[in-house]
Amino acid sequence: MTNLERVYNFLEEVQSYSLATVEGDQPRVRVFGTILCYGGKLYIQTGKKKDVAKQLYANPKAEIVSCKGPEWLRITCKLIENDDRNIRVAMLEKIPSLRAMYNEDDGNMTMFEIADATATFSSFTAPSETIKF
Repeated sequence: MTNLERVYNFLEEVQSYSLATVEGDQPRVRVFGTILCYGGKLYIQTGKKKDVAKQLYANPKAEIVSCKGPEWLRITCKLIENDDRNIRVAMLEKIPSLRAMYNEDDGNMTMFEIADATATFSSFTAPSETIKF
């Protein structure tokens, strides 16, 4: 299993994560549930009109944290917009409920690639392990 697959599988199993961005000098954290592995890369989805997208356009540095029982995953990364229609379609096919808010051609839905990522798997019962993908 590749490092990317390991991270993806963890996030898929948990089904949600907290995403931290920066607005000026203030951290902003919110819960997300969208994750897609496409073309050997990981993507999250949001709307271009949302504050989170505006924050990422201004500063792409982000952290993602997700917990599973006594284990957690922290990803330090850059979230880089990739507005490829094929990726938007793949996300909507994976999570059809998103169609209640978005469609692939609405001009609002966008995808952000998790890039330059360092992931740390931690636990209360085992040493931490850090990987890059």
